[in-house]
Amino acid sequence: MAKRANKQVNLFYCAECEELARKVADHSDAIQLRTISWRNFDDGFPNLFINNAHDIRGQHVAFLASFSSPGVIFEQISAIFALPKLFIASFTLVLPFFPTGSFERVEEEGDVATAFTMARILSMIPKSRGGPTSVVIYDIHALQERFYFGDDVLPCFETGIPLLLQRLHKLPDAENITIAFPDDGAWKRFHKLLLHFPMVVCAKVREGDKRIVRIKEGNPEGRHVVIVDDLVQSGGTLIECQKVLAAHGAGKVSAYVTHGVFPNKSWERFLHKGSEYQFAHFWITDSCPVTVKAITDKPPFEVLSLAGSIADALQI
Repeated sequence: MAKRANKQVNLFYCAECEELARKVADHSDAIQLRTISWRNFDDGFPNLFINNAHDIRGQHVAFLASFSSPGVIFEQISAIFALPKLFIASFTLVLPFFPTGSFERVEEEGDVATAFTMARILSMIPKSRGGPTSVVIYDIHALQERFYFGDDVLPCFETGIPLLLQRLHKLPDAENITIAFPDDGAWKRFHKLLLHFPMVVCAKVREGDKRIVRIKEGNPEGRHVVIVDDLVQSGGTLIECQKVLAAHGAGKVSAYVTHGVFPNKSWERFLHKGSEYQFAHFWITDSCPVTVKAITDKPPFEVLSLAGSIADALQI
């Protein structure tokens, strides 16, 4: 059977994602980078221009986005809504990190589930000539969030775990790895992708007025334990897990999260220099470009790039 020819894709990108976009293009001759002039009027509102717009008529088009803060979302949404209307064959939005994903529940009257709000906004992206927009997201916080999207877009959920598996196989102690999950939610989210590793599951339990991390099941003694979760913010939970794993005899502890959010430079508490909480390795992907720029060449951090995975996703 003849191999299907690769789809030629015109890839636009936001300013933050330029480095990642170039890496994606390097993975495939079928991907051509296109540019947008990200300008502003004197009042601060976007003054955008899609360069060479006529050239993408009848072409497959994608946009690589980074919603790293509310301040950059509007200009990107404006471009995202404009591109499908340029008579293109199909449109794919690649949003590696869905930033409001952890705000998906209403626990008391008055809570606003901003994950639902963001999904509704993206569900309004205009159709291209080829039909609904495909939205590629990596390790969304809760899989049930797929139901927040309307029928006018096609959410495609990918994962960064294969990148972690490739990296673990290259470790000198690859045969001594145990995977730990900081809570039941992380276990439910990822354990089926990591079944061939021994596992430890942690849990937060209440002791008086405090919530303390305890080992719920599994034995870390003598093992290189890798804590796996979808994202990190302040890092407090990871640090508490590291302490309890070390107290139970773990030989060393590392961590993997797909999304290194790290607001307020909270990544600094993990640096080897001066940190009392020693992580042998801390792997993140490049889903959050601002963080990647900040932690480059700073142990224990190492970036596992999504570029190859995104290039493959653009061929779906």
